[in-house]
This record gives sequence, C-alpha cells and structure tokens, in this order.
Amino acid sequence: MSTFDRKYEEWLEKNIVQEKNQRRLELLKNGLGHGTIEFLRDVWFPAVQHFDHLYPEWEVRDFHNGYRYVDLAYMPGGIKGAIEIQGYGPHARDLNVRRFKDLCWRHCLLALDHWILLPIAYLSIKDESQRCQQLVLSFIGRFMATDVSSELTCLEAETIRFARRQLWPFTPMEMAAHLQISDQYARRILHKLVELKHLEVASGNKRYRKYCLRNTYPIFG
Repeated sequence: MSTFDRKYEEWLEKNIVQEKNQRRLELLKNGLGHGTIEFLRDVWFPAVQHFDHLYPEWEVRDFHNGYRYVDLAYMPGGIKGAIEIQGYGPHARDLNVRRFKDLCWRHCLLALDHWILLPIAYLSIKDESQRCQQLVLSFIGRFMATDVSSELTCLEAETIRFARRQLWPFTPMEMAAHLQISDQYARRILHKLVELKHLEVASGNKRYRKYCLRNTYPIFG
C-alpha cells in the first residue's frame, strides 16, 4: 500500500468515526467521488503531505434551509476554505440553464458565508497537476500565520508568509512595500533567504528581479 493510500484511508476513517451527523456520515461511508480522490492523490498530497484541517463532504446550509456539501473544506483555526472539484461533464459540457444558475447560487452562498472558494477543474488535475499544486500552496498560504522557522527574524518570517500567498514571483519593491521598509533593505532580506534556501530567484542574473518560494513555479504564463 502506498503512503498516499494509507494516509487517505486513515484520514477518511477518522472523519467517519468522528461524524455524528447522519447525512454527512452516509456520504462518507459511500466513499468520495472519483474527482475528489484524484485531486487528493495528484495535487493535495504531493504538495501538502498531510490531510490536517481537511474535511470531505462538509455540510453547509443553503438559502432554502436545505443542505449542500462542499467537496473538501479546509478549516484551520476556524477560517473556512472550500475546494470544489468541477467535473467536465456535469459542470461544462452538459450544463443547462438551471444547473448553471444553481452553480452560481452555490458559489454565492459560500462567498456570503465567508468561505474562500477554490474551484478546480478535473481536467486540470490530470493535465496540469503541478500548476494545481502551486495553486493549492498559495491557497493554504492565505490561512498560514506562524508556520515558519523560529530561527528567522520577524521580517524574514513575514517575507516567507508573503511569498506563500503569491500566485506568481514578486519583486523586491513589492516586498518592500508590504514590509514598509526600503527597497535596499528588502533586497538584503531576500538575498539572505535565497542563501538559506527558503526562496529562489525567478528572474534576473546579475541583478535579481523577481523571487518565489523554493521549488515552486509561476501558475500563469
């Protein structure tokens, strides 16, 4: 059994054992959808290496006092993130007016209930798994506040947090504006974090122009 399969089974069983809501419990016992499992296998687990704070088939209320279910809810510290796997058939090719309107209502409901929504196309999971992995890391970065090395200074730690939230490489000037320090001081911090292998240079040779987290890549372009 692979590491993913073992961790996945332990995680799903834990959710089943802890669930008291019969509606959600039935869904969990029936197993997760193919798209959700493929997302976890090809995107989430390779990028994150664990399933902490992640809840499948999470129940939310709708506008009509009914129930809907988020494919995957990511909720560290009470903050709510919703990951929705969009299959090509039901969400695009076969989408009629009623289902399209319902999908928009669903997204409205989540937004108004303070969810940060991350819709992922199933085709992207299969064709662009690395870009999806970086998207997930940036998504998680919005929730992370303190998960950095204690050996870093306050400004260095905040630079790492800032980098985690970016979808593409950033410039020293952007970093300086965020930290409210001079461009020269920001460059010194960035150079040190490159030497410590927390960041890497995304563009520039003699004069570094853009930076990103080490072992990541821009999502667009």
